[in-house]
Amino acid sequence: MDSEVFTIHTGGRRGVYDITREVAGFTSGRGDGLVSVFVPHATAGVAIFETGAGSDGDVMDTVDALFPRDGRWRHRHGSHGHGADHVLPAFIAPGITVPVLGGVPALGTWQSIVLVDPNQDNPERKVRLSWIQG
Repeated sequence: MDSEVFTIHTGGRRGVYDITREVAGFTSGRGDGLVSVFVPHATAGVAIFETGAGSDGDVMDTVDALFPRDGRWRHRHGSHGHGADHVLPAFIAPGITVPVLGGVPALGTWQSIVLVDPNQDNPERKVRLSWIQG
């Protein structure tokens, strides 16, 4: 297995970050196999959905509706409501596996691989890509 890590500089901004280009760069020229995309953080997740058509904002609005940033959370360090960020990975997993054909992630026409990061307390995130040859 081959593996590498790259960093996303969020600047402490909550949001959805498209990482499809980085994943495709990692798989380029590798043939057929599987790529694992994993964020080693307790407050972020990885997902596949259409970006750029309003879905980014819809996802973050849904995260906020499901996990309000208020005082209900037992996990209380960090910014106000930060406990909600620690619940997110139970619903948007910290890792996914994507099939790769001919060195290209086998995504649907409108699919993108994204980091979903509701946590404003971290200005950068690490993403680990791991390759398993088919």
